[in-house]
Amino acid sequence: MSDALPSYYHLHLVSDATGETLTTIAKAASVQYGRVRPIEHMHPLVRTERQVLRVLKEIEQAPGIVLYTVVNAELGSMIEKRCAELKVPCLAVLAPIMQVFEAYIGAPQTPTVAGQHVLDADYFRRIDALNFTMRHDDGQLPEDLNDADIVILGISRTSKTPTSIYLAQRGYKTANVPIVPSVPLPPPLSEKHSAFVVCLVAQADRIAEVRRNRAMVLGDRNLDVYVDRDAILAEIAHSRRICAKHGWPVIDVTRRSVEETAATIIKLHQDRRATGAAMEESSDV
Repeated sequence: MSDALPSYYHLHLVSDATGETLTTIAKAASVQYGRVRPIEHMHPLVRTERQVLRVLKEIEQAPGIVLYTVVNAELGSMIEKRCAELKVPCLAVLAPIMQVFEAYIGAPQTPTVAGQHVLDADYFRRIDALNFTMRHDDGQLPEDLNDADIVILGISRTSKTPTSIYLAQRGYKTANVPIVPSVPLPPPLSEKHSAFVVCLVAQADRIAEVRRNRAMVLGDRNLDVYVDRDAILAEIAHSRRICAKHGWPVIDVTRRSVEETAATIIKLHQDRRATGAAMEESSDV
């Protein structure tokens, strides 16, 4: 029997909702096995026996790993039983997590299909944050910066916009402001404000590469200073001086994904809020 790895495998994601949770978990796991390519089969909104049978037929035709999140116990049993007959691995991905919650809280779960997508206050808060962020991209409406939860600074091509959008999807009203040599920052940032300000930087070579690619896409050949490494180093140094003056944290995004950058910003923001709350408590003693 050959020990050679297969070039691909089938991955079935079965959900009674959108499948967003499954997709995230599956991606986190599959990237750990980058030498073998997953062929993903997404089966969302599976809520009836007929729909389950259709999915099981597809699994039979392309057997592989089966991950599912289905609230209805009978439908879950159908999936488990048929997968056992087909001798394919099958996992209810939330079951181990729910068992931990139930054991600790001491109360059974209340099964809710697509519970994370309920149109509650948190949902509308995220929509509001996204609208705010889109209106305050790339330095727009600087007079509103004090209404932001987070303000991201940075020179061109440091992932300010995608990071802002990701934070907005987490419910943070985020504005981003470009740092441009010889252009002062918006007045609200020099005054007392409540927004958490953070600056993104990257290695000069990385920024130069991204800028060159951007210039090629735009067909603009007159951007020598824009892609010049020494000029970029000067921009980065200018950014760091501004942040040092105001005490704003700086994050190097060279080897960070947008998600990692956003997670770092959220942690810094939470730490700042916790510090502020502690100072208020101590002043009340």
